[in-house]
Order: sequence, then C-alpha cells, then structure tokens
Amino acid sequence: MLSVWLICVGKLKEQFYKDACAEYSKRLSPYCKLTVVEIPEAKLPKDPTLGEITNALAKEGEAIRGKIPPGSRVAALCIEGRMLSSEELAHMIPAQSGQDKHLVFVIGGSCGLHPSIKAEARERLSMSPMTFPHHLARVMLLEQIYRAFKINEGSSYHK
Repeated sequence: MLSVWLICVGKLKEQFYKDACAEYSKRLSPYCKLTVVEIPEAKLPKDPTLGEITNALAKEGEAIRGKIPPGSRVAALCIEGRMLSSEELAHMIPAQSGQDKHLVFVIGGSCGLHPSIKAEARERLSMSPMTFPHHLARVMLLEQIYRAFKINEGSSYHK
C-alpha cells in the first residue's frame, strides 16, 4: 500500500478544517497509509522584515527536512509550481508504489516555503494562481488525492 505523507507548516485551529481533513483521511484509508505531520509555524512580528521572514522560512525548512522519510518522492506546493489536472495527479500517484517508498506533499505556512525545500522537491505543484489559506490548501489537497485514487479505480466520484 502506498504511503502518502502531508507535511504541513501550521496547526489546524478551526474545527471545520479539522472535520474536513478527518473526513478525507477516513476516505483515503482503503487506498493508502496517510501520515499528516504538522510543523510549528515560526513566530514573526506583526510587520516582519525580509530577513525575519527568510530566517523563519529557513527554520521551518529544516524542520520539514527532518520529517521527510528516506526514499520519498517530494512534491512541494508553491505558487510557482505547475498546475495539474485531477487526471494528471492520478497518473502521478500509482507510479510511486514501486520505486519510491513514500509520496510526500509539503505545504508551507503563511509565508510559503524556503527556496531550498522547493529546490530539493522532485515536483513543484500549484493549486491555482489564486491565493488560499494554507489550512484550506490542506483540505483541497486531501480531496484531490482522494479523487486521484477514485479516478484510478474507475469510480464515478470524478465526473
């Protein structure tokens, strides 16, 4: 069974996000072993300088790097990444069950991801040119992973 990891900067606070993530985690259980890791978001002042943001992203990046299991294929979610259709994501997922032990998606915090994490990732993916709260991005990603498995099994879930 494929091992899918979500490494996310920031903790879900709102109950509706927690409920949505729990629902998709439950739906994914027959298809993959899902692991969600939350990395604390670095504390920043109200109006941080570029240097403070860079240092915070570096700190978060080291924490992310420390959680990526060996033998992983890493996909970083970032605005400059490439956009995939649901079908393209579905084609990406089954290819991971053989060569790579884990498929890891990384979602940054409100300031994004450190450039080194993006550079080290095999894939850089974008959900949209629009800006979404990073907590909502987690829900959207879980839904798309679930949709990908349903596409691959030929289910009518994806219309």
